[in-house]
This record gives sequence, structure tokens and C-alpha cells, in this order.
Amino acid sequence: MEAGKRTINDIFNGNRILEIPFFQRSYVWGEEQWERLLEDMELVAQNNKPYFLGSVILKQQITDTERTVGDIRTIVDGQQRLTTLNIFFKVLCLRNKINSSFDRVFRLINNDIALEHNHNDIGDFNQIVSLDEEIDIDGESNIIKAYDYFRDNITLEKLDFPKILSKIMFVVIDLGVEEDEQQIFDTINSLGVRLTTAELLKNYFFGRNDIKSYEINWKEIFEKDTETKSFWDREITAGRMKRNNIDLFFYSFLQIKLQDHNLKVKAEDKKNLSKVEGLFDSYKEFINKYSISKNDLIQEIKKYAILYKENIDFDVIDRELTDEYGIERINAIIFGLDNTTVIPYVLYVLQNVNQNEQKDIFMYLESYIMRRIVMHASSKNYNRLFSEELISNESLTKTKLKELIEEKSDKVNYMPSDTELETGFNESKLTNKHSSGVLYLIESSIRNRNVHSTALLGLNRYSLEHIMPKKWENHWDAVNTEAERLNRNRKLLTLGNLTIITSSLNTSIRDANWDTKKEGKKDKKGLNQYAAGIDTFSEFLARSEWNEEVITERAEFLFDKAKSVWKV
Repeated sequence: MEAGKRTINDIFNGNRILEIPFFQRSYVWGEEQWERLLEDMELVAQNNKPYFLGSVILKQQITDTERTVGDIRTIVDGQQRLTTLNIFFKVLCLRNKINSSFDRVFRLINNDIALEHNHNDIGDFNQIVSLDEEIDIDGESNIIKAYDYFRDNITLEKLDFPKILSKIMFVVIDLGVEEDEQQIFDTINSLGVRLTTAELLKNYFFGRNDIKSYEINWKEIFEKDTETKSFWDREITAGRMKRNNIDLFFYSFLQIKLQDHNLKVKAEDKKNLSKVEGLFDSYKEFINKYSISKNDLIQEIKKYAILYKENIDFDVIDRELTDEYGIERINAIIFGLDNTTVIPYVLYVLQNVNQNEQKDIFMYLESYIMRRIVMHASSKNYNRLFSEELISNESLTKTKLKELIEEKSDKVNYMPSDTELETGFNESKLTNKHSSGVLYLIESSIRNRNVHSTALLGLNRYSLEHIMPKKWENHWDAVNTEAERLNRNRKLLTLGNLTIITSSLNTSIRDANWDTKKEGKKDKKGLNQYAAGIDTFSEFLARSEWNEEVITERAEFLFDKAKSVWKV
């Protein structure tokens, strides 16, 4: 790696191709950035002092024998600035009738354009930098908009082409062929927007001569239209992180491939390559170390991506949930209760198991996860379980899955028994999200849809309510001893004292006594309105009082329903 101060003439030296990765993001600068650059250029012309425009990272490429130019550098960082400068100087030279000056700097000795753009922008960019005179150009790309902006706003009296050209400076970092450009990029741009794994993989799999393969095997799958892009770009909460849905897919797919018995991946590599961080590097190492055919891998990625898009559905939490065991309910658990670690195994099952057997597997899987949530059991080993153990052991039947889980009866990832489940309903203090999820999934299973005039809403549409409020001292009966007070405070946090309701209660109702909380007051509605159609609670609305004994009774009611929904 070499770094140093460089002028534009040093960067565009007449014998060097600067190549933007062909499948890189489109040019995205807008009027705010163009205005600032134009003001800066006017300032440079006025002050005649060196002006630094930040860093540019270039990576040396292996010499292509088909090229007439021997020096080819990929632009790792600096695409937006170098593109904008090309357009700015082009307009300035056209306006000054010195087009040859532009060509002398920004074209090669053989007269080719020095900056080779990405597939989205190459047509518009090449058209603009090849103009012999100013003309109107139709189009909506930011490349054309930048051209129009400089045409409308450049004032020749404020700008001097040779002076600006000689005073603009960059810090240029030149990387060798084998150096890790992503690590350098991330270090310098720690506050910037990191390229997704998908963007890095796209440029790794496809080159400028692979357009047809790209369109069939990538664009059609990941970039076909707005709806498709929206699906893959969706931001998903995965543990403590937020990640793009497409990165979540590529992580899940790699976990499946690492367990492929035909590849004989070493245990050490499975551990090192299965980390969320550095996923692109994991793909590169995996492909190179195990001699994976890129073309074969692209075809497999395509197959799994189609399966993923057809089945993995984060919008399920916004609509009525079925009472049938299957992928829909698993999606509710994944995205409603933050269980994205289960996706690799789910995707593996979807690919390798027929629908009838899928239903049995997903029924057991739902029971396993939900019983553990009720028990407040740790999920810290789920990554290993769902990304490695279940896949490497080819757990593709309910029987096989059950056997593997039962082997863990004395370990961390055990299946809770009915006795433990009952304890959970009486004692566990869950997060609001988990409490809502437990109650909602039971509700969706036991609800008699034939007797309800309104449909079950989506999981995200309900509020969680403490029936006996945390601030009970103000309006509820007092207790006699400190032990009774502690017991009440403990009980009111458990599932027996919680319900989902269709709308949040007003604060004055939420902390009111039992009668007021049920009936509401004046124009403020109570539980009789918002919980009447909730089968996991509605029958308790007839109770004349609500206390610790009733909370225990309700916990037993919920446990009785849950053990039939989540069978072992």
C-alpha cells in the first residue's frame, strides 16, 4: 500500500484506466453536493491555493492481455467525487470552447474514456463526456441531472480551468492486487455507509463480460423491479443489529453450504466462516479454500433466493395469523419475536422437505421455541443449533428433529416439559415483546373464528396491558405485610396478569381500580371494549375482583391452552 498527495493530473495520467466496479451502486450525488462542489471550485479559482477533496482509494488490477492499457485501477472509494469532477470539467470546457483540454486530461493516450463507469450509468456518462458541444439530454439519471445543474449554474467569470486543475488535491491510497480493500475502506470511512455483502458479492461474481449471466442469475432475482428491491433492501432486526434482508439471506445460505458433507468443511473453518462480521470475506475464503465453482454457487444461490422470497415473510406480523402450523406461524416467531437465528434451518427444511413433513417439523419447532420463551430460557446457543447442528445432522423429519433436541435434555438447548411450562406461566417475567408474542400465538390457535364478528389483527397491531397496574398502590386494595407487597409486585409482572388488547388504554384508565379499568369512564374506554374479543382473556372480564389468586388462575388457564397448542 502506498499513500500520498496527488493532483487530478496524477490520477488521470493518460495511461491508466480507472474502473468503477461494473455492478456498483449508481451515481447518487444530488443538488446539495453539486452546489457545494461548485462553490468550492469558485473558491479555489479565487484564492489560488491547494484544495483537498479528501481521499481516493485505488486498487491495482491484474493486467488484462486483451487491453491496450497496462495500468488498470479499481476505484474502491471516490466514485462520486471523480464522476462529478468529470462532469463539472466537461461542462466548463464546453462552455469555454476548450474541449480538447478536457480530453487531454480525462481521456487515455488512445482517446478512450479513462473513467469506466458502472452498468447503470455508463451510457449517460459516456454520452456526456463525449459531447462536442452543449446540448439538451433527455433522461432522469443523476448523471444527467448533474450535467444539467452545472450547465445552469456555472459562471465562467468565477472559474479558471487550468488553475482549478492544478490546485485540487487528493490523498490517494494505492493498494496492491492482494490487499484487502474493504478493510481499508471501512477504516477510513468508519462513519460512512458500508457496502452490503450482496453488493460486494455481485462485483465478485460478475465482471464487465458477464452481463447476460448477471441479468439472468442476479438482476432477475434481486433487482427485477421496485417490489423486489424493496423486499431485499428491507432492514431487519437480527439480535442487537439491524441488517438488510439480503445480507440475512446470504448469511443463512452460507450456513447451509458450510454443512454440506460433500465439501468436508473443517470444524475450524465452520466456526471462523460462520461469523456475521466479514461475511463477504468468508464467502471469498470459502470459495477459494474449497475450490467452489462460482457458476455452480450462483445457480444454487438463485434457487435458495427464490425459495427465501417465496416463504420468508416479515409482513406476517401485520395481518391475521393462521391457526395452522407451518411457515406462516414460524415467520411470526422469527420477525415478531426476533428469532432470525432460526432462518438457516428453516430455509434448509423448505428446500429439502415436502409440505406435509414441513408442517410436522414446524409444529415441533414452534413448540420448542415458544416453550423456551415462556421459560425465559437462554437463546445464546441458537446460532450453533440452527446454523450447524440441525443442518449437519440432516434433521429433515420431525422424528429426527425431536431426537436431536431430546439428546439435549441435560444441556442448554433442552425442550421444557409441561411442568416447566406451567412454572413459566406462573413465574417468568418476560419482555413486553415476548409476552405479547406468547399471548398472541395462543390466541391465534384457540380463537373460534366462526363466532367472532371481527378478524384477528396482526401481532404488531395489539398493545400489551398489565391488568393489575404497576402503580396499584394508588387505586387498588392495600396489602397488610411487606411479604404480600413483594408477592403482588412479582405476580403482576407474570403472564397471568397480562393481556393483549386492540388499543392502548388511556393513562387514567390504565392505573385505575378494577371496576373502572373494565368499564372505563366518560369518553375513555376500558377493557370491556378493548379486550372483549380476546379469547385468552375475555371470560375473566366477568370477575368481580382481580387479585393474586385470579392471576394464578389465569396463568393456569393460559398454561392449559399452551400445552395443547405447543405439544411435545
